[in-house]
Amino acid sequence: MMKKSKVLVGMSGGVDSTVTALLLKKEGYEVEGLYMKLHSKPGYHEIHLARAQKAADFVGMKLHVLDLQKTFNDKVFQPFIDTYAEGKTPNPCALCNRSLKFGEMINFADEIGAEYLATGHYIKTDGKYFYQAEDDTKDQSYFLFYVEKSVLPRLIFPLGDRKKSDIKEMVASIEGLETFASQVESTEICFVETTYTDLLKDYVDVDNIGEVLDGAGNVVGEHKGYMHYTIGKRKGFTVKGAHDPHYVLSMNPEKNQIVVGKKDELLCNSVVLENLNMFSDSIDFDTTVKLRYRTKAIPCHVKIENNQATVTLKEGVFGVATGQAAVFYDGNRLVGGGWIAEV
Repeated sequence: MMKKSKVLVGMSGGVDSTVTALLLKKEGYEVEGLYMKLHSKPGYHEIHLARAQKAADFVGMKLHVLDLQKTFNDKVFQPFIDTYAEGKTPNPCALCNRSLKFGEMINFADEIGAEYLATGHYIKTDGKYFYQAEDDTKDQSYFLFYVEKSVLPRLIFPLGDRKKSDIKEMVASIEGLETFASQVESTEICFVETTYTDLLKDYVDVDNIGEVLDGAGNVVGEHKGYMHYTIGKRKGFTVKGAHDPHYVLSMNPEKNQIVVGKKDELLCNSVVLENLNMFSDSIDFDTTVKLRYRTKAIPCHVKIENNQATVTLKEGVFGVATGQAAVFYDGNRLVGGGWIAEV
């Protein structure tokens, strides 16, 4: 049998990356692992690196360690803080996937002569497009829309057509790896330990009482600091004499003000996107769009000019936030996407 190509596997110390390495080794690939030190959360890397090393030893592969904390800070963490300071809602995972996981990791694959890069993401690819995973409860395509098109032919996702429950069951039955099946999984942003506002307090003035305005610009109450709020939030501020629920409609960071209104004022029928990343060459087309993770894709029309997309929604959506990602799907195929600049 001919020896298969070398593949670099991103190792996190979790069950998904462990199974990814195992499956590729079983298929005959020459496998090496890479653990990336990204954020600097105290105690985090000691635990996860030890798990990644245990998995690498079991698979019988070399584990490289790359300290990318400065790059992560510049490309992901600082933009996360800046976006909140601008009164927008960030999506750090999409930035991390582009710059670190499928950017710096591809560069490292080149250094060690690995033709392919594999991760434990639940997603599929044919080298031209991404496709949603078989397990729709774990699908991560939304967060991978910003990955550069040029790297797709080099990506392998062994878990794309598998169910998470099957992965856990498989590991639980392997002597020496049983503990990986019962590890608590991280479901939130990896560098946020409690809430994002607790984290922001170390870098910006979050607790800063300000005015609540209605749509006409009248002061109707007060809030505890605009960075505590995202579009659509309905608690944590006062509105004098209000009988109906009020929701955050917009924010004015310069004046530390938030604008609130009734639910119907949150309805959005179109968005403008910037900094597009498209896998298709179409510039005027009908498709569907997800404006948040774990929401249904909405039918829409897209017109692209000068790296901006005007997206006309065929169904109104409540609570759309600038700074978030809008991702286009044709069925289960990811067509591309961009960042919401105007609502």
